[in-house]
Amino acid sequence: MDRQDQSAADLDWREGAIPVSRRFDDPYFSLNGGLNETRHVFLAGNDLPARLVPGFQVAELGFGTGLNLLALAQVAKVPVRFTSFEAYPMSVPELERAHAAFPELAALAGGLREGWPARRFQLGHVTAEIIEGDAREALALWPGRADAWFLDGFSPAKNPELWGEALMAEVGRHTAPGGTFATYTAAGHVRRALAAAGFEVSRVQGFAGKRHMSRGQRLT
Repeated sequence: MDRQDQSAADLDWREGAIPVSRRFDDPYFSLNGGLNETRHVFLAGNDLPARLVPGFQVAELGFGTGLNLLALAQVAKVPVRFTSFEAYPMSVPELERAHAAFPELAALAGGLREGWPARRFQLGHVTAEIIEGDAREALALWPGRADAWFLDGFSPAKNPELWGEALMAEVGRHTAPGGTFATYTAAGHVRRALAAAGFEVSRVQGFAGKRHMSRGQRLT
């Protein structure tokens, strides 16, 4: 794929299969196993699927390849909602190339790509909506409140805009009482921003060779 044919995501491909953002110089999923990392960080980090009940709302910062949505759809057995904020969406061919790394999700991934142009689609038991735009502006306008957040932007060192205090405060304001978040990062300024946003924040074991990740719960 020539650069001029690329979407707003502006990708390189590592080892032919792993998409890397040129803009942020960061891969979209773990080189040590992206699906297992998603299960460890975002599903287990939010105590999912055990907490899923009809109408449960998951929200996400950073849709990327949609891997977190695919993993959620694989385990959801009741109707749930998923809303993700993405500033630089991939094209369908880029998604297809990235999804090839996860053959066990092939059927769900095909459904995601089929619905992708509309940005609203059904994937198994999950009703998905992708809100395209800068989350710093778009989240404030979102009328929903999440029961669980997947905070999955690029590294805070490379994409600080998606981890700032003002945006984390919006995450807190758009979280239901008892709602949770999980993220792969344990950066101190991110944890402090989430604590200021009303979460009780914990640093826990990270995935594979990563020492720590963060999770938390909004109690009020």
